[in-house]
Amino acid sequence: MTTICIDCRYIGRRYSGIAEVLRGLIDLMPLRAPDLDFLLLRNPAHPGPLSAAANVSEVVVPQAANGPASMWWLPRLIDMAAIDLFHAPSNIMPARLTVPCVTTVHDIMWLTHPDWCRTGLRGTVDRLFYGHGIRRALRSADAIVAVSEATARDIVMHEPSAAPRVHIARSGVASRFRPVAPDWPALAALGLHPDRRFVLTTGQYAPYKNHEGAIAGFATAFRDRSDVDLVIVQRAGPGVRRLHRLAAELGIADRVHLLSAVSEDVLLSLYSAASAFLHPSLYEGFGNPVAEAMACGCPVITSNVSAMPEVAGGAARLVDPRDPADIAHALVAVVDDSRTAADLRRAGLARAAELSWESAATTMIGIYRQTVSR
Repeated sequence: MTTICIDCRYIGRRYSGIAEVLRGLIDLMPLRAPDLDFLLLRNPAHPGPLSAAANVSEVVVPQAANGPASMWWLPRLIDMAAIDLFHAPSNIMPARLTVPCVTTVHDIMWLTHPDWCRTGLRGTVDRLFYGHGIRRALRSADAIVAVSEATARDIVMHEPSAAPRVHIARSGVASRFRPVAPDWPALAALGLHPDRRFVLTTGQYAPYKNHEGAIAGFATAFRDRSDVDLVIVQRAGPGVRRLHRLAAELGIADRVHLLSAVSEDVLLSLYSAASAFLHPSLYEGFGNPVAEAMACGCPVITSNVSAMPEVAGGAARLVDPRDPADIAHALVAVVDDSRTAADLRRAGLARAAELSWESAATTMIGIYRQTVSR
């Protein structure tokens, strides 16, 4: 039997886009390829096994997936003697591998726009670390998997020699993202009420997410109105203070709700209750929140750059993320026009149904087989 080792340590207690991709794949691939054995590297923070499939075994590896030990000494952390192929799913390719390697590259921002990822001293360290690991993947991985056509184009433009090794396995959206009846008591505990409409934005605080642009666009659209709020769900960090200051400067501080990470049930309620989902990101490898919001029946407004138009597939209003007036025009059109909102809901649900993890899993299995056979 051929053994495929997949590093699943991004699946822990905290949600992330990479964890979502891994979850979508490992839920299906062992069932679709019973002739393959899968060895999953598990984060000790994950409560219990990752899979119950008969052709899956797991080993707990306490070191971080994207940490120095994994980058330079992974063969010392795990026994690779029985492994036929290693899948590095989080942008970087570990060094000193003795087997073929498939690397999923979600985006190459650390090479092209490192200032959009993280700033300050930590940003400098991360730029060197991730830049090193991504460059190794582009030069040396036996196969490179891009999660969107946009990422594939960026990879080839940056490193033309990688072109023959680039494959596209477009990410999907899980079935648990669906329209639900909003849990208004839970939303009320966050300061939201059913008699007030709100625009929703989600994502970690990072420059490329452009949360400042979301606030500026919202203020341009609704500064003089008191009937619409803005809800931003993000992991807590220093960016919260900056966003609070910006909202105060723009005169909308009392209508901007900055929430830390919420439970998935609450997130589904937010997607389902929002009048619009605003995602004015400057860059995405795929853009999971866009797909999630569409799957929940929320009208989507997103950027006209990077992977967002590809993910939206004609089912969202596209805007210039750097132009608050353009964002505001789209917000007013969607929030105040019930027909426009209804059209976007229908189109979004249809588009989300096309973003299938079945397709991604089938494509990935084919990449594994092709890489091993070579």
